[in-house]
Amino acid sequence: MRRPTLHVYVGLIVMAAFNLLPFYWMITSSLKSNMEVTSFPATLIPQQLTGEAYAEIWLNAGFPAYFLNSLIVSISTATMSVTFGTLAAYGFSRFRFPGRLLLMSIFLASQMIPGVLLIVPYFKLLTIFGLFDTRIGLILALTTITLPFSVWMLKGYVDSVPIEIDQAAMIDGANRLQVLRLVVLPNILPGVVATTTFAFLLSWGDVLWALCLISDEAKLTITLGITRLIGQFRVVWSQTMAAIVIASIVPAVLYLLMQRYLVQGAVGSAVKD
Repeated sequence: MRRPTLHVYVGLIVMAAFNLLPFYWMITSSLKSNMEVTSFPATLIPQQLTGEAYAEIWLNAGFPAYFLNSLIVSISTATMSVTFGTLAAYGFSRFRFPGRLLLMSIFLASQMIPGVLLIVPYFKLLTIFGLFDTRIGLILALTTITLPFSVWMLKGYVDSVPIEIDQAAMIDGANRLQVLRLVVLPNILPGVVATTTFAFLLSWGDVLWALCLISDEAKLTITLGITRLIGQFRVVWSQTMAAIVIASIVPAVLYLLMQRYLVQGAVGSAVKD
């Protein structure tokens, strides 16, 4: 096997720098004063480190409430998506019924529809049922977006579990739900973790749906809170960068903790029919 040459290492270093430089700039800008962050020429290293921006947005800009709202919405969306997705995936994998392939095709096709085209129908439906401008309405809307993906991914994992294991468990007296909970779930745990992570991160980073379905200041998510920091005539960059750093902590930690499962989820979700 040929060893990597010098130009390969140089290319990797350049690529890493290109990807990491925005994060470095974001973090250092959040630690600068308002005067320094807008100074010219720009300083790569803060002349004086300060945490004023973090204190300001956390104490005076309402970000604890935004952070909590995002956690509630994202955790609820991920939980509902994986719960119903697991049940549906097991049904599609283990049962043969008329329209099965058509339904799976509809799930796949739904992922090709731009979300912006669905905003108005969702807005009208939530208004009719009195769920507009509520966390429940936003959770239901995001769940309908993440659920088809969850079904497709989890079905591939359930397909990888031999059906003979189900039959052996039912011979021992287990019903279908017990088979799913005690036999299938332990074998597809990497897929469940990966799917939960994907659904959580999609909900956490959402802006479009929250912007159109939430207007109450007390129910804003953290992504909407960041958009409120950008005014028409003035942008406080240090506070904006600090808010983005705070919003990035949860996705960054999840990616670091779950990266092995995310890779397995991408590789192990091939559909078997």
